Amino acid sequence: MAILKATQIRDMSDEELEKKLADLRMELMKERAKAKVGGVPDNPGKVREIKRTIARILTIKREKEVLSKK
Repeated sequence: MAILKATQIRDMSDEELEKKLADLRMELMKERAKAKVGGVPDNPGKVREIKRTIARILTIKREKEVLSKK
């Protein structure tokens, strides 16, 4: 679920990006809580991938913001 390519993110509307960003942050929080309690993660690379996807979304949102100001 967490893997989104930059082209997919660019095709999303602002509302979709906000919703996806909120969903990913919630998912990241759940994964961190699971690890904190001592549970074994289902997929060890999932946290890393979620963080990367969040960063991608924020970067593309910033790109759109800069382009709209020009």
